[in-house]
Amino acid sequence: MNSVVTRGAVDAAQSPPLVVDGRNLTCADVVAAAAAAGPVRVVPEPGALAAAGRAWALADDLSTRRMIYGRTTGVGANREDSVEAGDSRAHGLRLLRSHAGGSGDEMSPGQTRAMMLVRLNQLLAAHSGVAPHVITALAEALDAGASPLVHRLGAIGTGDLAPLAELALALAGEGAWRTGSVLPVAVDAGDALAFMSSNAATLAEATMAGVELDRLAGASQVVAALSYIALDGNPEAYATPVHAAKPHPGQVACAERMRGLLGMESTPPPGRRIQDPFGLRAFPQVQGPALDALRYLREVLTVEINAGTENPMISAPHEDAYHHAHFHTAYVASALDQARATVHQVAELSAARLGDLVEPEFTGLRPFLASGPPGSSGVMILEYIAHDALTELRQAALPVTLGTAVVSRGIEDHASFSTQAARQAVAAAGAYRRLLACELVAAVRALRMREAELVDVPVRGAFELACERLDARLEDRPLTADIHAAALLLDDLAEL
Repeated sequence: MNSVVTRGAVDAAQSPPLVVDGRNLTCADVVAAAAAAGPVRVVPEPGALAAAGRAWALADDLSTRRMIYGRTTGVGANREDSVEAGDSRAHGLRLLRSHAGGSGDEMSPGQTRAMMLVRLNQLLAAHSGVAPHVITALAEALDAGASPLVHRLGAIGTGDLAPLAELALALAGEGAWRTGSVLPVAVDAGDALAFMSSNAATLAEATMAGVELDRLAGASQVVAALSYIALDGNPEAYATPVHAAKPHPGQVACAERMRGLLGMESTPPPGRRIQDPFGLRAFPQVQGPALDALRYLREVLTVEINAGTENPMISAPHEDAYHHAHFHTAYVASALDQARATVHQVAELSAARLGDLVEPEFTGLRPFLASGPPGSSGVMILEYIAHDALTELRQAALPVTLGTAVVSRGIEDHASFSTQAARQAVAAAGAYRRLLACELVAAVRALRMREAELVDVPVRGAFELACERLDARLEDRPLTADIHAAALLLDDLAEL
């Protein structure tokens, strides 16, 4: 099951081209590029391309008057080594060849397209000094549906050097293309490091995972609302006065949506219990931090995909170059760590509600929602699958920011590991989707068995949609197809 991009493919022929200007790219744009079935129609904004050209001319001029890292020198611990005059093109190709040592599996086509779009947008922020013809070639590759062969491994959160070197070599005519190609372009010393000096691959994967987790957060509220009805929940836990007394934004938003889904605009009837288990009663307090963390992650990623990250930064307005550390992605790593940790807590409540749904004391139904001869197992297996997924999510939620690395002969003595955090976010999203699917299968089954009255409850639409998609048979049988169908259904539930 694809755990990240589950939307239908974008029809590029019917969509207007995306104008890329280095300032206004959105997370949704990145995900749309990842989901595209073919070409990603892009147009570099003329003013941004002209500004990139001015930065390129300035960088070229500065390189004749002062030391510019990576242009007139080696890189890393070789930063003091001067490049011989007249060796510019050869130096640039050597840098790309030496850094194009990616390993592991091939990067997925979706992530590759998203990486290319992010890098194009960053280059159009006009701080790299990359030649305009290289930027145009990258845009042409996206527009033609050409995709280079790029490997996943080779970054630690201080620049996606290996993947971007592979992309640059493809544009230069030396690297491999997985699909399509464009005419080779000249790449010199001024283009090589500047093109690699970005975390575009990491940002692409982080954005795809962040949008997926956002979508699952919305779906989880619908699933929790269905479980609430199946369990005869107590509405007091979501009441407006309760959350006005401790108004954390995410918590307030969660409670408000639960009230909307459950039709609580007027005074709702009391539940069966004076207090519900935490899976229902503490849902706003536990999901609130996740909603806040996901919002912060989206804000961080929006800044990063529109940032001039290259070292050195070329500033045409200031007519100078600045050596810095924008390639370091501590913000991204920290935001991803927080997002995964808070989503894990919400997932724990989903597993807890599933446990409540198979308990007769809470539903008034048979153990494990069984229907058949005595000893029938019903949905017993769902708890095992759910806790398997929860364990996988727990492992993926472990923080990456507690580690570091010292490389390049001690010169680069810290790493964010945002790349690994993004990969773990993908794994977390996949596990959370499977877990929510298990709860959804059980909640819908319980509601069918109880013949629950949902006439005036807004979440009724979700129940009816689930009844259309999920097998209605109640006898003991394999539930694999049910879980798969429920996992796909979550995308539709998120939109309710």
